[in-house]
Amino acid sequence: MCDEHTLKSESEGVGVTRRQFSKMTTTTALAMTIPAVANAKTVTARDVTIKTADGVCDALFVRPSEGKHPAVLIWPDIMALRPSFREMAARLAQSGYSVLCINPYYRDAKSPVVQVGESFQDEATRNKIMPMYRSLSPETHRTDASAFVAWLDEQPSVDTQRPMGTMGYCMGGPIVMRTASLRPDRIRAACAYHPVSLVSEDAESPHLLIPQMQGEFFIGLGLNDDERDPNEKVVLAKAFADNDLAADIEVYQDAMHGWCVLDSRAYQHEAAERAWSKTLALFSRALV
Repeated sequence: MCDEHTLKSESEGVGVTRRQFSKMTTTTALAMTIPAVANAKTVTARDVTIKTADGVCDALFVRPSEGKHPAVLIWPDIMALRPSFREMAARLAQSGYSVLCINPYYRDAKSPVVQVGESFQDEATRNKIMPMYRSLSPETHRTDASAFVAWLDEQPSVDTQRPMGTMGYCMGGPIVMRTASLRPDRIRAACAYHPVSLVSEDAESPHLLIPQMQGEFFIGLGLNDDERDPNEKVVLAKAFADNDLAADIEVYQDAMHGWCVLDSRAYQHEAAERAWSKTLALFSRALV
């Protein structure tokens, strides 16, 4: 379960106190955590709304201020769109991508659904988030992905002659897989960071969608992600290989679930930077 796994991982954070965590999650502190982007492009960010089959989704769209660029769709973790993901989206845009980061809980609440300093360890925070998390399904993933990909392709700053990428964290991992299988004509690069439940016995298991995908994949697992299901990486690797799809699946031995997200108590800077470098390398190869 995403809730139990995430709670355990946050509890295993690297000695971060509540006061330190609150300081780390301010916008200024988050910005200082991110290394400067070499040859960074000037970017323009705006909050947008996107019509979907179920309502109107609030999201962040950030892109280089000039020109057309490949699009990337970001699916946040269980804590949804918030300052840390805004910083991460802006960083990616500075590298030359038109980036959409969405609020997955728009059916119930506008972002941010958690406030700066709130943690998944807090019972009140979990009680607020979990009903929204549980209301999502493979079907909502698909209808949302369809709407967001279509919206991106309507934007003047998106180069529709080049493929699109997608990234997902924690619960966003399965959504990345569903997005890639739903629009293989557009999604040619997909990244999942400390994803949950990519392989299961369920008929809707994301790994069963691999035959419908195209492009290249990167999946980064934390040590405790791998310990939860050591066979998952084996099943995934075989499925990708059987379908002649390139996939880099790595277990980060020095990192725990949540290590890539700036405001996570499990954030591990060096491991997160290695994963980010792999992401940029993948996008530079595949989104051309």
